[in-house]
Amino acid sequence: MKKFLVALLVCLSTQASAMMVGGEKLADKVRVGNSDLVLNGAGLRTKFILNIYVGALYLGTTKTTAEAVLADTGTKRVELHILHHLSAGDFMEAFNKAINANLTTDEYVAVSARLLNFSRVFRQVGEVEKGSVIILDYLPDTGLVLTVKGKELTRIQGEDFYRAMLKIWLGNKPVQDSLKKGMLGG
Repeated sequence: MKKFLVALLVCLSTQASAMMVGGEKLADKVRVGNSDLVLNGAGLRTKFILNIYVGALYLGTTKTTAEAVLADTGTKRVELHILHHLSAGDFMEAFNKAINANLTTDEYVAVSARLLNFSRVFRQVGEVEKGSVIILDYLPDTGLVLTVKGKELTRIQGEDFYRAMLKIWLGNKPVQDSLKKGMLGG
């Protein structure tokens, strides 16, 4: 009987630690390259009355401020669990708008060629169906690794480029304040 209760408690504690956002179950931990990352936080991106995606941020150690996340040069992951069908063009239009709102002129100039390459590659996806997962990993020796629907699409060097992408969600003018708060564990 004791073994049964211990097993039941272990199962319940494991299930209780998993985060559910927008109907999506998010892993507590992920392995990216040679690093184990923990779920820092997650939130729901909405537009009008539609749930667009769940955004999850994974870091080596949890951080509660955007400044701390943006200053962290270690391995990171942003997962976007798509809840509403989108065209890749619409998705990139929203990305570009958020990046433009959060970068200084000098920051934008520094990443513009790489951003153009990212946009070109991402637009080749065509459609981003409900249920797809977009992964934006940062590996210090590699840079950004973009994976869509389980397929690696491109690698783009530069910690500055990944930081620019993070500002979509964590910048001074994030795509959605409640999503920023959620990704920062709030």
